Amino acid sequence: MSMAVIGMVAGMALGFAGYFGGFGAFLLVAALGAIGFVAGRFLEGDLDPGDFFRTRGDDRRR
Repeated sequence: MSMAVIGMVAGMALGFAGYFGGFGAFLLVAALGAIGFVAGRFLEGDLDPGDFFRTRGDDRRR
């Protein structure tokens, strides 16, 4: 499935949540979508757990 189709489906889900459930439902769907996106990237191997815990000083190679 292309990224454009995935983006369209996500936008439609947010639109339905906002229309039928109000702003709170919109925020909940957006937050859960972001968590699902990060989890999917992690499971595909695009993210490492250490990417979230590195400090600014860790970028230097010795």
